[in-house]
Amino acid sequence: MVLRPVAAMRETPPTSNPPSEGADVAAFSSEAEVYEFLGGVFRRGMDDADLVAKLEPTGIVLRITYTDPDAVITVDMPGKEIHEGAGLGPEPNVELFMTADTGNRFWLGKVILPVALAKGQVRAKGPVAKLLKVLPLAKQMFGPYREHLESAGRSDLLGA
Repeated sequence: MVLRPVAAMRETPPTSNPPSEGADVAAFSSEAEVYEFLGGVFRRGMDDADLVAKLEPTGIVLRITYTDPDAVITVDMPGKEIHEGAGLGPEPNVELFMTADTGNRFWLGKVILPVALAKGQVRAKGPVAKLLKVLPLAKQMFGPYREHLESAGRSDLLGA
């Protein structure tokens, strides 16, 4: 088996054939797309006063570190703020680490977080049990996330 540097792998031109089911192909082409779509779901959530009223008292400051492409989103639930970028925002008390594609599939309702944690698809740091208690609230954002992808014409992300 020949290992190529990551930079060399990213320079490989895309094929015209659609990826096979379960293929590990990054759907997001840039950090900006991660912030637009995965960050966007959190921004929309912060616009929902009922949702914010339920999340604010949890005290959760969640930092999600995505890879492929790299992006960092910090959700300050008590402060009602979203911070995009590494090193921005308050210190988190819960951290999640995953690929951006896993994040996309989560918001499409295709990834069950506890199962993904058990399988190692998502890594966590901090009191994850606290986060899992508010996880059911995330389900109400699945529809708005899907609508955002549809309105942007991102069938590639919808089909992930």
